[in-house]
Amino acid sequence: MKKQLAAIAASLAWAFGAQAADIKLVVNADQPGPVIHRNIYGQFAEHLGTGIYEGMWVGPESKIPNVRGWRKDVVAALKELKVPLVRWPGGCFADEYHWRDGIGPRNKRPIKVNTHWGGVPENNAVGTHEFFDLVEQLGAEAYVNANMGTGSPQEAAEWLEYMTGEGNATIVEQRRKNGRDKPFRVHYYALGNETWGCGGNMRPEYYADMYRHWATFLKTPEHNRPKFIASGGNDQDTTWTEVLSKNIRHNFDAIAHHAYTFPSGKWEGKGSAAGFPEAEWISMLSQVKKIDDVLARSTVILDRNDPKKKLAIYFDEWGSWYDPEPGSNPGFLVQRNTLRDALLAALHFNVFHSHADRVKMSNVAQMVNVLQAMILTSKDKLVLTPTYHAFSLYTPFQDATSLPVTLENNPVYKVGATEMPGLSATAARGKDGKLYVGLVNSDATQAAALTLQVGANTPKAAKGRLLTAGAMDAQNELGKPAQVVPQAYEVQAADGKLTLKLPAKSIVVVAIEG
Repeated sequence: MKKQLAAIAASLAWAFGAQAADIKLVVNADQPGPVIHRNIYGQFAEHLGTGIYEGMWVGPESKIPNVRGWRKDVVAALKELKVPLVRWPGGCFADEYHWRDGIGPRNKRPIKVNTHWGGVPENNAVGTHEFFDLVEQLGAEAYVNANMGTGSPQEAAEWLEYMTGEGNATIVEQRRKNGRDKPFRVHYYALGNETWGCGGNMRPEYYADMYRHWATFLKTPEHNRPKFIASGGNDQDTTWTEVLSKNIRHNFDAIAHHAYTFPSGKWEGKGSAAGFPEAEWISMLSQVKKIDDVLARSTVILDRNDPKKKLAIYFDEWGSWYDPEPGSNPGFLVQRNTLRDALLAALHFNVFHSHADRVKMSNVAQMVNVLQAMILTSKDKLVLTPTYHAFSLYTPFQDATSLPVTLENNPVYKVGATEMPGLSATAARGKDGKLYVGLVNSDATQAAALTLQVGANTPKAAKGRLLTAGAMDAQNELGKPAQVVPQAYEVQAADGKLTLKLPAKSIVVVAIEG
C-alpha cells in the first residue's frame, strides 16, 4: 500500500504541469435537470453459476451465518451499497422458469436442468418467497421477469395474482398456505427477456403483438400495480424502441435495453479480464461512447412517439464480459474484476446521469460471482470487487438532481488508433443538499488536474473519496491484501482556484463546499 500511495503521489505531482492547468470543469448549479433515479444503481441476480446458490443462498441449515438461507455477510455488504432494486430470476433463465416450481416446501420442489447456464441441476430452492425475503432484507424494490419464452399469458397473469392478490381466491390462499399472508410488493414486472435472442428469436413486430395480448390480462390491485416492462433493444439496435413505442399502449411503462462490453468488441474471442495491454484498456473504456449514442438515438425516437414522456428506458443488463476464467465452467460466466471494471462502471454512471430524463433504471450484470460482480465468494469468505467500490463512491447520486457540466480543454486519450476523452464528469445536488461531482480519468498513464467552478464562483473545498491502484488490472483477491480500495480525498482552494488532481486511471467523487 505504501508503494501504491507513493506512485499516486508522483502521478499527482505531474498534474501541476502547464498543460493540465488549462482543464476547467464548470458546474451550472442554477440549472437543475432531471432527478437521477436511484434505480440507475440497480442490481441483477440470475440463476446462473454461483450467482445465487452458494454466492448468496446457502440454505437455513448451512453453517455459514445466514438469515433464512441468505448469507448475512453478503446481505450486509449489499446493504452498505444501498442497493435500490434487484432483478430476478433472469436473464435467459427467466424464459424457461415456471414460477410454480419455486413455491411450496423446498424438499418437494421439482429438479430441472438449467439448459442456458452450464447444464447443471436447478433445485428451485430459491423461488418467489425466498426472492422477496432477500429484497425485503436489503430494503430494495423487486423487479420480476415473467416467462414469455416457454410460458403462457395465463401463467404470467396468475404469477402476478399470486404475488399481489388480496381476496380469497384459491391462488391467493395458496400463497397464504405457503407462509405469506400479506401480498408481496411487486414494483416492476417484465414480459420476456431478450426476446430478440434467447427469449424467443422474435421480430419486434411479433413481440409487440405478443406483448399487447399478454398485457391485457395483467391485473393487480391499483395500489400494488407494478411498472410494466417490454423487452427492447440490444446493443446499438433502436428498431425495437421504434416499433414498441409506436404499437403498444396498455400496461406499458418502459422499454428494457441490454448492451455488454468486450475488449475485442467481438462476441467470439472477447478478451481477457486480467493481464491485458493498454490497447485493451482503452478499447474497453472507449466503447461506453456507444452506450451514450444509443441512448441519444433512443431518446429522439421516444420524444417523437411519446412526447408526454410516459415511457422510460431501463438499461437492465450492462457490464463487462470476458472470456471464461481458465478452469471454470464456461456456462458459469466466472471472470476476474479489476480496476478497469471499476472505471467502466463509473463511465456508465456518468452516461446514465446525462440521460436521466429517460433512463430511470439500470441493472449491472450481476451481483455476486457472475460477470461484473460486486462481490466474489468462496465457501464462507467474500471479497469486495473494484466494481463494488465504484458503486460505493457513487451512492450520493441516488435520487440526486442532475446539474449540467462543461469540461473545457478535455485532453484526448489515445492508444494506437483508438482515442477517447481523457476525462468524464457528472454533477448533481444530493438529497442532503450538497453539491456532488464525479470524475473519471480514463488515461492509464497520465494524471490530470482541473480547476472547478460553480457557475462563476470558485468553491472553497472538495472532500470525498478516490479509487485507483498501481496496475491496470489490479484486483481484490480472497486471502490477499486488497489492491483496490477507496482512499480519502480532500483539497482546499488556493490562489483563487480549487484544483482537483486526478491520478491516472482513477475515479474521484467529492462533495463541494462553499
